[in-house]
Order: sequence, then C-alpha cells, then structure tokens
Amino acid sequence: MSMGFLWLWVVICMNNIILLSFVSVSTAELQRFEHPVKADGSLSFLAIGDWGRRGAYNQSQVAYQMGEIGTKLNIDFVISTGDNFYNRGLTSVKDPAFVESFTKIYTAKSLQKQWYIVLGNHDYRGNALAQLSPVLRKIDSRWLCLRSFLVNTKIADFFFIDTNPFVDKYFLRKKHYQHDWRGVLPRKQYLSNLLKDLDFALRNSSANWKVVVGHHTIRSIGHHGDTKEVVDQILPILEANNVDAYINGHDHCLEHISGTNRQIQFLTSGGGSKAWKGDIKMKGEGSKFYYDGQGFLSAQFTETDAEFAFYDVSGTLLHRLNLSKLLYDSM
Repeated sequence: MSMGFLWLWVVICMNNIILLSFVSVSTAELQRFEHPVKADGSLSFLAIGDWGRRGAYNQSQVAYQMGEIGTKLNIDFVISTGDNFYNRGLTSVKDPAFVESFTKIYTAKSLQKQWYIVLGNHDYRGNALAQLSPVLRKIDSRWLCLRSFLVNTKIADFFFIDTNPFVDKYFLRKKHYQHDWRGVLPRKQYLSNLLKDLDFALRNSSANWKVVVGHHTIRSIGHHGDTKEVVDQILPILEANNVDAYINGHDHCLEHISGTNRQIQFLTSGGGSKAWKGDIKMKGEGSKFYYDGQGFLSAQFTETDAEFAFYDVSGTLLHRLNLSKLLYDSM
C-alpha cells in the first residue's frame, strides 16, 4: 500500500444501527456508528443527563414526560450526557442499579430506541469499565456506552466525547476524587489522541449539522460554571470546525447559552433527577435561558432546520431554539 496504511474493516449490525470500525497502523480513530433517519429525511431525539437514582428525585416523573414527548416527536434515539448512576456509578455488570435505574425507569414505548451514552464524573467513581461492557447490551439492548465515538446520520453527525480526563482536579485531589482511570492512563497520551481524533472527525464530516456531546460544561451559569480545561482544549476545535451545538450535563439544570464569537449553541440537559442547586451565577453575554430544575431536551432536525426544546418535570415547554442554514454543499 502506497501510504503504509493497513486497514481492517468490521461491520456489525445492531438495533438498526451499523457499526463501522477500522484500525490503521498510523492513526486510531473514533468508533463510528450509522443511524438511519426517518423516511421523510428528518431526525429527532431526546437528551437527558444526571439521572440514575432508582426513580428518586423525580427521575420517574421526568422519564414519564420523556415518554410522552418521545411519542409526539416519534424520536429516533436518546442521548445521555453522563452521570448515569449515582452516587458512585456501577460496581460491576451485575450491579442491580443498572436495571433499577435504567431498564425499569425508562419503560415508555417511545424510549425503546437506541440510547447513546457518555460517562460522567460520578460514573468514573465506580467501575467505569462496567458501563462500557457489551454485557450490559445483552441485559438491555438499548444501552450503547463508549468513552468517545461518532454517530453518523444522513443529515447530522454526532460526536460523543469523554470529557472527564480533561479535568485536572480529578487527578490532583486523588483522596477526594477516587476515579477508575483504567484505559485512560497515561493521561497525557490519552488526551492528545482524543483531541486529534475529534479534530480529524470534525474536519472530515460532510454533514450539514454537527453536534458534540460531552458530560462537562463549556458555558454555564449553573453550579459548576464553565469547565476551564474543556474550554481551553476542546472549544477551539469546535469553533474551528463550525460545530452547531454542544450538549452536556454536569450542571443539574436546563440551560441555553449562545456563543458570542461563533455559531455554537451551548445546551445543558442535566435535569434527569436531583436538581434545584439554587446557586445561579450572574447571567452573562449570550445567556438565553436557565431553569434551575428537572427536565430534559428534545431536538428535531431536517437538512436545513433544527429545533431544540426544553421541558420540565411536568412536560411544560420552557424554551425553544430554532436554527436554519443552507445545505452544506451550497455553502
């Protein structure tokens, strides 16, 4: 081969999605999944974060409303922005919390779709490898959790990123933050590879819409505020590659901040269960909506239009964002 590349392609069909996996001797790329759009070319999904409490703290009520909105929108999949199981993730693949906080809670017919899931900081406090294990998919086939990966659709590409290893305090204060870093160390190399992979994937995306999903905030006026390490290292890549939206959890609220320098919309959906922190920072430039409570995010896409909407625990529409753009090929 002229460029010295050795490619291995693996195609696996699973729950109406296709995994396209390839390995190169010169670069490691993010695992890639393909998800079909509807017959009319549209796509819809829900996003929820910070939820797994065996139904407590209104998790069950939020799940019920997700089912109602999911039916109305005929959603294609669900996104979880992390902190899937409190307070310390899962202990193993046999941990009953998986069924009690996930399978038995999100029971609506409309939610029996593929779930694309990233890890949050509380997930790393337990056995992180358990959530990444394919064993959980045998227990509940909806579950697809990886550290970082891509989901390609005809009209939008989704980039799921593991933001946890970027946060310095998790490594500097080891007595307080006892995380499961298996598969992440050495940290410097892990982060370098991930940033290169993200930039490569974004640059090579031809989708009209680009959405990045991570657990930690980039822009937030909530309890945690901006995550400096993510702002410094990931945000410049998103800006350089014309990302349309960044969806996160971590702050237990619902929030929309519009980027001031670029077109990125920062959308926090971390209201899956325990919320009401009550320590809102002063609203800054670009702040469009903040709700210090429980709820979730919905999204609908066509080739040229996108609509995001936030709902509370009662299913009340709180805020809506509409975006439009030309087709990628005509820009």
